[in-house]
Amino acid sequence: MTPAARLAAAASVLDSIHHSRQPAEVVLKAWGAANRYAGSKDRRAIADRVYKVLRAKGRLVWAMGNREDGRALVIGSLSLIDGLPLEEIEALHSGEGYGPRPLSKQERARITAPEGELPGWVAAGIPEFVLEDFKATYGDDYKQQAHDLMAPRAPIDLRVNVAKTTVAAVEAELIEAGLNPERTPWSAVGLRLSAEPPPNVQALEAFKLGHIEIQDEGSQLACWLTGVVPNMTVVDYCAGGGGKTLGLAMLGKPVVTKAPEKEEDSAPVSGWSPVGGDTEAAPAPKAKRVPGVRTLNLYAYDVVQKRLDNIRPRLNRAGVTADLRLLGQNGGGVEDLVNQADVVLVDAPCTGTGTWRRRPEDAWRLKLSEVERLHALQVQILDRASALVKPGGRLVFVTCSMLRAENEATAEAFEANHPDFAKVPVARALDSDLITQAGKAKLAELADGHRLRLSPASSDTDGFFAAVYERA
Repeated sequence: MTPAARLAAAASVLDSIHHSRQPAEVVLKAWGAANRYAGSKDRRAIADRVYKVLRAKGRLVWAMGNREDGRALVIGSLSLIDGLPLEEIEALHSGEGYGPRPLSKQERARITAPEGELPGWVAAGIPEFVLEDFKATYGDDYKQQAHDLMAPRAPIDLRVNVAKTTVAAVEAELIEAGLNPERTPWSAVGLRLSAEPPPNVQALEAFKLGHIEIQDEGSQLACWLTGVVPNMTVVDYCAGGGGKTLGLAMLGKPVVTKAPEKEEDSAPVSGWSPVGGDTEAAPAPKAKRVPGVRTLNLYAYDVVQKRLDNIRPRLNRAGVTADLRLLGQNGGGVEDLVNQADVVLVDAPCTGTGTWRRRPEDAWRLKLSEVERLHALQVQILDRASALVKPGGRLVFVTCSMLRAENEATAEAFEANHPDFAKVPVARALDSDLITQAGKAKLAELADGHRLRLSPASSDTDGFFAAVYERA
């Protein structure tokens, strides 16, 4: 594909993303499947352009006269982000071959006009109503918080399954595979990979054998704050994709102190990836279960059966177990666990604003009404989930949001309605061996009593909020 044809393709993909609720990655993959002539370098260039536009969409829409179509955004990105002069942009819009049509007078005027003073939300790169929330939450630091949430590409964090192998063994295996893993600073079982070039983690033997899972370090830390130890009864009330379910399940197994014997590699299968690289994971070999009795009574609930079904093979691969249960729309199906749980983790439905560096398209889809709806739902869910905590048991409320309206506001509503739940200082919940000494110091520094905020700017993780309680 020519550079001009790649721009036309990127504009088409951006239009599809704008008119869809699907993640950008899914839309890119669908485009590639429908346009097999595009090589890996073409797909990489198209994906890079798409994400470049999505991360700066607010500024580009503003600069292009509130146009949100893919063509306008791509043209704006060439000028404002790439810094190309008008002559080069026009050369890429000659209308020849599969390239985009020539610039209109209005488009030419837009990219040659001085930008002028930008509104606060445009300069910050986040939606206007989110900016007000950030100002209230972060004060003078709001610009840095917004920048680090939207601008940089997020690394790939892995959680090593220490019920099956060791961090050192996986680290060595990744290096042997040509990758450059780094230890995560706060989680003792985390490894971090650069997103450039994007690694195909699912093709790694360590992934197929259940030795690693993709999980942001912040999400790992949320699991370690629960204080789960073997022989407890534990409830993951909103299991979702199952990432935290797997983390909690690992806590019920003995920690492996030496690497397992190396197994033969599986042959890769030729495939397609939306950001280049023509190899996808081969069918995974059956993961070997670690010997030993089940030492954790873990129950994972969700209101969508398909999500639970998707967790099962992940549990099998990791060699851990959980009782997967469908939760009724009105909270039914938990009656046998009322007042029985040592720990209840509520990873509540939220806007996912803390993950915008991974999914920047979601920033421009979010509406204030959705934030308000989710706050009300969170309050309702916490009320129901808290009934499962036994006296002396722990309740941990978590979101991957950075909005006060979902985090502190929800926690305050719960506290007002449940005076029987004491606030547990985060410093008291940091006694896990899976949190490094540096992590314990950092989290204690970031904590506000029983509440904890993580963000790309403050902890180099996705954005997370946690509040820890104990039932009297």
